[in-house]
Amino acid sequence: MSDFEVNNSQPCYLTYTNSATHKIILDNLHRAPMYNGSISGIGIRYCPSIEDKITRFRDKERHQIFIEPEGLDTEEMYVQGLSTSLPYDVQEQMIRTIPGLENVQIMRYGYAIEYDCIDPLALLPTLEVKHIKGLFMAGQVNGTSGYEEAAAQGLIVAINAAHYIDKKPPFILKRSQAYIGVLIDDLVTKGTNEPYRMMTGRAEHRLYLRQDNADERLTPLGYKIGLVSPERYARFLHKQEQKAQIKARLNTIYLPTVINAYAKEKEKSLIQTGCTGFTLLKRSDYTFADLRNLDDFFANYDISLLAEIEVEVKYEGYIKKQQKEIAELQKMEDKKLSPSLDYKNIDSLRIEARQKLDKIKPLTLAQASRISGVNPCDITALIIYLHKQSQKE
Repeated sequence: MSDFEVNNSQPCYLTYTNSATHKIILDNLHRAPMYNGSISGIGIRYCPSIEDKITRFRDKERHQIFIEPEGLDTEEMYVQGLSTSLPYDVQEQMIRTIPGLENVQIMRYGYAIEYDCIDPLALLPTLEVKHIKGLFMAGQVNGTSGYEEAAAQGLIVAINAAHYIDKKPPFILKRSQAYIGVLIDDLVTKGTNEPYRMMTGRAEHRLYLRQDNADERLTPLGYKIGLVSPERYARFLHKQEQKAQIKARLNTIYLPTVINAYAKEKEKSLIQTGCTGFTLLKRSDYTFADLRNLDDFFANYDISLLAEIEVEVKYEGYIKKQQKEIAELQKMEDKKLSPSLDYKNIDSLRIEARQKLDKIKPLTLAQASRISGVNPCDITALIIYLHKQSQKE
């Protein structure tokens, strides 16, 4: 929850490369580190260089270039879509072939970097190094790409480092709680052989991990560990009270068929019998804007809050289905696995599964099920083994 309003008043611009741009790049490709062997690492999949785009898509006559202001109080513009490792003189030539940039002054040239990283499989879900107590790692060193990924890891590392010093329990976000949870679980469970970027498609609970409910998912956790102030938490609780009031009104207000006069005027579907506000809002062609016209009660609440509730109402069935899936998965998350468990001696596991489980040492049954090379039959065998061991104790 934030009272800060983003100011998007500055315009961005769109332009394109052309045949002249492409010729300069192709003529100098032998001077690009990614192509002459100076750099051998795998580049970022989702941010290819202009050299990559030109060589891989030679049939394209042009490529989009976005011109974005660096800030409100500067004349500097960022050229999005033209990342390059070509020498400075080539950059000077090619950028001036692009419409709108003929007289541009380059403030900082493009460049390529190649860096070493650790194997993220060597990390615990807290991002502590498994075999070096008290050493936490965050950022590109873990094999990730981008600022958001680094910031997310930095937050979790800071929390867990503080908890380690204070001898508090580790703080781990689940995959069903946050994209940060998905990011870290992917890294420490599956590893990566290229710069990892957190894409929404990597999450299996996308309908639940929405931007409009981030405060509901994470504010109570933040308050519990001391990162959310009492004032901010009070605002959160007030919002929850308002949501409860609105939902109660939706379920109790009765809208008779006389609203059909309004429906005809607005060219909306007619109702055959009276219905509650909740039922009406479930219809695809009705929104809270309509309910505000039909009942003054809703005019007392902020439209952004109403929009949030509208999503919950319209997708209620799908959200409940996903919550049920999360609850089932939670049973596996709650089943802890000992870091000292010797998987090599569990004969019922396939050899590949034994090797992968022994290398990663998952902390929960759910994490074990997500390891590449571990299939459902292996998880069943592991459950049976653990059950037999518990009976012996």
